[in-house]
This record gives sequence, structure tokens and C-alpha cells, in this order.
Amino acid sequence: MKLHKALKWIPVFAGMVVMTAAVSATAADLNSPAFFRDLAETYDYTLGEPRAPKFTPDGKRIIFLRGGARDPVLRLYEFDIATKTERELITPAQVLGGAEEKLSVEEKARRERARVTARGFTGFDLTEDGNRLLVVLSGKLYVVDRASLRTQELPGQDWIDPRFSPDGRYVGAVANNELHVIDLETRAFKPITSGATATIHHGVAEFVAQEEMDRRSGFWWAPDSVQVVYQRNDESKVEVRHIADPLHPEAAPTTFFYPRAGSTNTDVRLGITDVKGSTTRWIEWDRAAYPYLVRVNWDDKAAPFTIQVQDRPQQKQVLLAVDPATGKTRELLRETDSAWLNLDIGMPVWFKDGSKFLWTSERGGAWQVELRGNDGKTIRFLTPRDFSYDSFLGLDEEGGFIYALGSKDPRETHLWRFPIAGGEGEQLTKERGSHGAVFSKDHKSYVHSFHLFDGRRGSEVVTGTAVTPLPSVAEKPKVLPGVEITRTKQARPLDAAIVRPAGFKPGQKYPVILDVYAGPTAKRVTATLRSYFLDQWMADQGYIVVRIDNRGTPGYGRDFLRAIRGNFIDLALEDQVEGLKALASAYPEMDLSRVGVTGWSFGGYFTAMATIRRPDVFLAGVAVAPVITWENYDTHYTERYIGTPQDMPEAYRVSNVTTYAKDLKRPLLLIHGLTDDNVYAQHTLQLADALFRAGKPYEFMPMLGTHMISDPAVRQAQQERIMEFFARTVRDVRPN
Repeated sequence: MKLHKALKWIPVFAGMVVMTAAVSATAADLNSPAFFRDLAETYDYTLGEPRAPKFTPDGKRIIFLRGGARDPVLRLYEFDIATKTERELITPAQVLGGAEEKLSVEEKARRERARVTARGFTGFDLTEDGNRLLVVLSGKLYVVDRASLRTQELPGQDWIDPRFSPDGRYVGAVANNELHVIDLETRAFKPITSGATATIHHGVAEFVAQEEMDRRSGFWWAPDSVQVVYQRNDESKVEVRHIADPLHPEAAPTTFFYPRAGSTNTDVRLGITDVKGSTTRWIEWDRAAYPYLVRVNWDDKAAPFTIQVQDRPQQKQVLLAVDPATGKTRELLRETDSAWLNLDIGMPVWFKDGSKFLWTSERGGAWQVELRGNDGKTIRFLTPRDFSYDSFLGLDEEGGFIYALGSKDPRETHLWRFPIAGGEGEQLTKERGSHGAVFSKDHKSYVHSFHLFDGRRGSEVVTGTAVTPLPSVAEKPKVLPGVEITRTKQARPLDAAIVRPAGFKPGQKYPVILDVYAGPTAKRVTATLRSYFLDQWMADQGYIVVRIDNRGTPGYGRDFLRAIRGNFIDLALEDQVEGLKALASAYPEMDLSRVGVTGWSFGGYFTAMATIRRPDVFLAGVAVAPVITWENYDTHYTERYIGTPQDMPEAYRVSNVTTYAKDLKRPLLLIHGLTDDNVYAQHTLQLADALFRAGKPYEFMPMLGTHMISDPAVRQAQQERIMEFFARTVRDVRPN
């Protein structure tokens, strides 16, 4: 491997420091078809890494998924920590006998929502005693005995979201829009819900829950393994969208229920039944005031059964305790925010005796973990306000700690632990980058995953001071990106990342590509070196590639994020432009007379806006899968930030790209997958039509795919097309 020099901090001038990782490579190494082909076929060198690790209950072994270095088909493995040996448990080839994997429309949609591009076993379940595993392949269910590796195929087909009951006696799964229970001893299965129609669905999460709330389940086992909580969706008033395969016009279009901003959402109810499918008891809450079902938690017999519900503007959220015998609820706590409330997938977390629970809130100006009594009242804060909380990892009652991911530098994510009794936390990971962890049941061991700024990636098992690598077969990259992470010197400093071409020559001017997202759900400037592979590939074709995190980006506190309320574009565009200017004043090699901009999804939206509205800054833009008209994006995402079209029409007007279509002066390339069911191709076609009617030229590249690209050849061809566009519109343009 050709590796860079050691990581170092370099003072540039007052108020700015940079973090650098420099490669030792020639432009020929990186700017070649072979380099990008390797990048695409290895999924940026992540194929072959362990995925979804889970400890067995005794903490002695780890079950995980893994494909090959250039094979996205995931197999199931077991790793013995003591002996440091692994064994293959089951492969898709063994199950299918060489046949091709087939996915239902519903399963394809679920994987799209979860951003899953791998194939084979994309998930698994483990019984609480650790003896059996459950996998799904081509819609069929298979139970694997860990000791003997005997595999049993369960009856039925087209199963969705299968899960063991807590006692391991049953499997719950959805088929034909009904929730079923399979008795593993008798192999008998039956639906425990009834009445499903084309618009009534049971046991599945609705679209916005899967896409926007990080909730992909629509049923939950009770701790007694007898009762089952399930979701009932009435989509009779939800708008229907149809997506046809343009290569196969003879095939009927696929139908999706898609609630646009301002339109009717799915009517969600929550009921309790049992494994025999007895009468349902409906859970009672003010569904008119709180239509969004956010979370369902029923994890321990002593802890209360709770649900979280949210109002449509997402400014009020209530945690309710449920009486399973009657379905009645009582309020435990209420959260409010004048802008919007973010959701934490990990909350609440109850203590085993039900006396206390953990909660997170931003009411103090930043995410903090709180300890609350079972009456909902705050006992104490467990994390400080200046800790940039990312996610919750575990509660160790016996040891007296909680574990969480976060950092005092929002560009990094570290593993921390904080005492339940209160007091200073301890940062358990030190090396710059992004860290994660999955804990054993007793919290004495954990799988530590890391993606570092020196280019290392991997997973290892940590028990006390003993560290054991979790086996990976991923290829090692021949070269690594060269990245400089900095913070701009301006009234409102912004995090930025700079990637220069290999063979960079000081004193020479280089055109700039702004690689942008700019939206409120993701940071782009992170100390994770390998996430900059594509930036390096672009840079090595004669550019400096820049990322900037603007207002509206998470990780910098409540006010920084919520500044964009009511307007998706103006502050983001102002910050990105001012950030570019601040960087150019510090780095004269950046030629701001030749700047291109590109982004995907929200980044595509920003790109279209930037190209049209700031021709003084951007010579050209490539907008991939952009949202164009926000009234045609989904309710839960859009209304969180700019309300409904009925209540805030001006927010929709100023945030609509077609509002400015008549002002386009620069080259704009639009790229969109024609079967995208997240950002529908309708968006790009609306902009194309507005530009055409305004007499403005543009370029359009339709793609035969969805919001994601998994095919390496397609990914490479698309990126080469993008760079060809920038070469003639930005790089090779000479100022007048």
C-alpha cells in the first residue's frame, strides 16, 4: 500500500487549524479507469468487511455478515473470540442451490428505504438463548441451528421483517399485508390479523416511518412471547404514484403510496393481539393531534410498555405509557420545539426494574442524555451540553455506566462512557476518525468499528485490555486520498475539507469542484479518510475538490441546525459561497473564476439552485436525483423544515428550483434514475420543462435505476460522464 505521512495538526493563521493526511501517489495512480473500477467494484473497499455483528448471549462468540472483496452477496459467519477462529454458518448458494435470488416489490422497497445495496443475507435474527438463527432469502425463511448447522426451511413465502419471539418458540413475519405467526415446533403458520385490502395493511411500517423516522418495523413482540403489538395502516386517502419500467413498457407499473407535503398521510393505529390472533385491543391516544407513531418499546416485563407519538408539524412529541390490558395510555413526558423536534432512534431505554429510564433532548440547546424517573421527571443530565451527542449504545446497570457515541469535535465520532450517578465522562477511543461499538449483553466486551483519518478501517473485539481483530477479507486500497480538514476564518467559521490532486504544484491555480450535500440530515466534513475517495478521483483530473458544512448541518447545536426553518436554500447558499471565498483567501491555489458544483439528492437540489442563482460563482453544475419542487416530496421530511404548502406557501416558493428557472445562465447537467421511488424522476422533468419553456439550454442524462446505484459499471460510467462535463465547462474554460 502506498500510504501517506503521519497525521499532523498544522497552524495556518490565527483562528484556523487544519488536519491533514497526505498521499504518496502520482496522478497516474489515481486518475485512471483502473482506479475507479477498483473503487466501484469494491464499494469503496468496504466489501469483505464484517457487517451487523451481534454477540451470542454468553459473550463468547460473534455472529456477523460478510461478502467477498468484490462480491456483494452476504454470507453468515461465527467468530470464536477465545480461539480467534471463524466458521461459515450458511451461504445463499447453499440455500438457493445456484438459483438467482428473487426479491418481491415490497422487499426491494424496504431495502431502498434502508439504503441496502448488498444481496444475500442482508440481516439475521438470533434467539435469546443464542442457539438458533433466522435468515430470509428470496422471500423464504430459514432457521439455522448453530451447533449442528442444520438448516430448516419454514413454510410460506414472500415473508417480510421476520423475527423470533423472545422465547424462541415462534417467528413473526408479514406476508400479503397480514401479520403471521409460525410455530417452530409444529411448523404451522396462520395470520393473526385479518381484513387486509389494497389499502389496509397490517404489521408493516408506512413509507415515512421507514424513510424518515428510522423505524422499519410494524410489529413488536411482548416480553411474554404471547402478546404481539402491530400497526394497522389505512392508506385509502394517501396519494398513489405509479412507476413504470421504461425498458419494459409491456409490464404493469408498480404502485406506491406516497404522501406529498400537505397531502393526507397514512392513518396509523396500534393494536395488541396474541399468537392465536384473538380480538385486538386498540391502543388509545389522540391520533388527530399526534398522527405520527414514532417509536414502540416493550422490552422487559418489569418496564412499562411505551410509545412515542408526534404532531404533524413535529413541534410536539409525547412519550406515553400503555396499559396492555386496556389499551389506555398516560403521559410520561412531553417535548416541544418552536422549529422542529429531531428523533433519537435509541430512546427511551428503561432500567430492568422499570424504576428509571434514559431519554435524550435538545431543549438545552444541544443533545443531552437524561436520567428520568418512571414518572417522567428529570433526575439528572448524564452528558454535558458541549458533548456533540450522536447516538446511544448501551446501558450497563451493573457497572454503573451508559455508553454513547459523540465528540467535542463534530468532525469526529468517539466512544464515550458516562457514570449513571453523574460526573465526568471518559472518552474510550482516541484516534481521529469515526468510531462505533456493539456491546455484549454483560457489557464486558464490545465490537469496536473504526474509520480513521489515517486511512485505517476495521472491526475488533475489545475485552478489557485484550483486542482481537474481527476477520475481514476486504481489499486494501493501493493509494489513499489526501485530505486537509480545516475551519474557515470568518465571522461564522465553517468546517471544510480540501482535496488536492496528486502531484499538486504549489503556486499553480486549480479549478474548484464543490462536492456538496448542504441538507439538514448529514455532515460532509468528517475525519474519515476513505470517504474522500471520489473527491480524490475528481481532484486528480486537475481540480481542487472542496466540502463545506453550512448552517442547517447537524452536529453544531440546535440553533445552527434550525436556522434554516422556513427556507431550504438561502442560508445554505450564502454559507457555501462565503465559505469558498474564505478558503480561497487562505489557499490561493483555488481558482474561484472556475468553480463547478455537484451533489446528490439534497445535494442535487442545492447544485441546481447554486448553478442558477449564483452564476457569478459557479460556472457549471451537475445535479443528481435533485428535489425540485418540495410540494412533491414527502410529508414528514419536508414539513419538518418548511411546514405545509397551505400554511407556508412563501417557503415553498423560495425553496422551489423552478421559481428561478428563467435565470439559468450556466451549463447544467441533470441526472436522474427513472424508477426512483424516493425522489421521483418527476422532479428533474419539472425543472427540464421549466427550463425548456424559458428557452434555457440544459443537459439531461436519464438513468435506468433508483435513488441508489449499486452496479459498478453504471457507477463508473456515470462519474466519467460527470467529469467529461466539468472538463469542458469548468476545467478547460479560460476567463475572459
